Amino acid sequence: MLTISLVWSFWLVATIEMGEFQGFRRPLLIALPIGYILVLRFVEEFLAARAVGILCLLAAEPLLDAAFLRYETSRLLVTVFAYLLIVAGLFWVTMPYLLRDQINWSARSNFRWRSLHAIAFCYGAIILSFAVTRY
Repeated sequence: MLTISLVWSFWLVATIEMGEFQGFRRPLLIALPIGYILVLRFVEEFLAARAVGILCLLAAEPLLDAAFLRYETSRLLVTVFAYLLIVAGLFWVTMPYLLRDQINWSARSNFRWRSLHAIAFCYGAIILSFAVTRY
């Protein structure tokens, strides 16, 4: 997962319009693989949770880009989901034990597990129905 995050980050830095920060492109392209190797070498705890957090942060960008300058009110469903991903990703990267605690809390009882997945399914169905009918 961390390798996927590296490739995605490298591609974004290489292709994104950086405006006045264009001069930072080359140092960032050099620093990304170095940081990847250092993380693999020295970060031993909760590496998968941190990688999931980084992927959440990266996944929010296309969602926000898709909702940018849309006039439909239903775009806010995608925007809210993207910002929830950002907040969760920030917490999971900086305090990765929270992901473990959240998984343990949600899997503690069968009712919690099913109700959380039912809520996620309904949210996804609402977004899908708006995508078919409104966009």
